[in-house]
Amino acid sequence: MDPPLLPSVRPPARPDHAGHHLGARHALSDCLTPRCIRVLIVTAPRVAVGPARNDFAEKAIRDGGGEPVDVDASAEALVWLNLADIDELRAALATVSSARWVQLPFAGVERVAAAGLLDPGRVWTSAKGAYAEPVAEHALALALAGLRQLPRRIVARSWGAPGGTSLYDQPVTILGGGGISARLLELLAPLRVTATIVRQRPDPVPGAARTLGVSRLDEALADPLVVFLALALTPSTERIIGPAQLAAMRSDAWLVNVARGRHVDTGDPAHRGHPGDDRAAAGPPHRGQRGQVRRGPAADRGRRPGPGLLMSPRGPAAGRRIISQH
Repeated sequence: MDPPLLPSVRPPARPDHAGHHLGARHALSDCLTPRCIRVLIVTAPRVAVGPARNDFAEKAIRDGGGEPVDVDASAEALVWLNLADIDELRAALATVSSARWVQLPFAGVERVAAAGLLDPGRVWTSAKGAYAEPVAEHALALALAGLRQLPRRIVARSWGAPGGTSLYDQPVTILGGGGISARLLELLAPLRVTATIVRQRPDPVPGAARTLGVSRLDEALADPLVVFLALALTPSTERIIGPAQLAAMRSDAWLVNVARGRHVDTGDPAHRGHPGDDRAAAGPPHRGQRGQVRRGPAADRGRRPGPGLLMSPRGPAAGRRIISQH
């Protein structure tokens, strides 16, 4: 009786776009006799971690069946943890020239794209969705702080005049239909808001009362008490909020931007945003709010927060939470 064929030690990794398997090595590819034993030896894929080795990244790689290595020519994949220096990433990609997969550390990849590094010969992945929950939480916190006049209340030394607006049962608009928007809709649900989503494809979004295409943006800005910006920065979304859009908003509305500064343009050349700016901001648009800067004295004070501006970094806290969880 012929011996049974031995199964693989473990299933081979998912093939890449060229049909290859990361880490797979075939000991015998053909059997010449009926009694031969087919054996598939699968070795752990070598995954480089840069620009420096990192404990949490190496643990994730090992848990996924890979072998963490330094950035060298033997690596089959690259996990990159810092986009502060694009030239350093460029050099690493040249070193790991055979790597077919590259993981980037952030959801936004515009700096990598602008540098011309997203070549189609590799599979590129990012951290899209990883920061959705803390960023959505931050967006809601900014909106509530603005509506409840918290910047003024925090520094007050007397009761002052009554003020503040509730978000309950109010209309809101969210630009963007990704993970941040989905988590934000969940947080807004107990407040019974009527939410409008504006995105490239006007497909229905769970939790939103309606979804509009970008061509109907001005319509979506007319009624909401709060407008949230939570969309990716692309050539088509740069300066998507300009002077005309700000003028279309309610005089008591708040604009909350947890995306990029270059999404907003007040028409003042001194207030152009920067694509890498990782600060979140909120402000009433009719006080000159634009992303991270507002018109007037705030600009002269070196972008310090003022009565019409809430500004805070959102990256570090979110990053620590993601690292501790995953």
